[in-house]
Amino acid sequence: MTNEEDFEQLDPADQDEEWVSKSQVKREMNALQDLGKKLVALNKDQLAKVPLDETLREAIDECRRLKKGEAIRRQLQYIGRLMRLADSDAISQTLDSFEAGKQAHDAHFHRLERWRDRLINGTPSDLTDYVAAFPGADVQHLRQLVRNAQKEAQQQKPPASARKLFKYLRELAEEPG
Repeated sequence: MTNEEDFEQLDPADQDEEWVSKSQVKREMNALQDLGKKLVALNKDQLAKVPLDETLREAIDECRRLKKGEAIRRQLQYIGRLMRLADSDAISQTLDSFEAGKQAHDAHFHRLERWRDRLINGTPSDLTDYVAAFPGADVQHLRQLVRNAQKEAQQQKPPASARKLFKYLRELAEEPG
């Protein structure tokens, strides 16, 4: 009997199964282990929002408790094995939503930093532009903060007034309106 005849004698359902290489299996296991690392890095509030079974949650808590590198590596491998049984798609989607929220927060923070820098280093028209964008701003207070920050920058002092200006800009941006 040849190999071709052996193949034909197999059950047709077995022939339809997709063959996966050992390398592909390892890549998938490493991806699950990396997902487990991300779970371990989350804070408690974020982790509470992730759909996990109790065994996986306990394994993550145990990994957080460990201090030695080798023990952490073994625990992460265990978490990777538990991830095979978990709904990794739902977990990934939850982690992606956390990342999207963080990116939006960072972008908002950077916009405020750019406004602060424009107000300190720019022209008086930048102040007018800011007041037009945020009509709830106290113009007199804003001018004072900008003047103090500019004076500190000229004297090469620590940027305490620039921090106060940024804090004020952040408060204005967070006001409902």
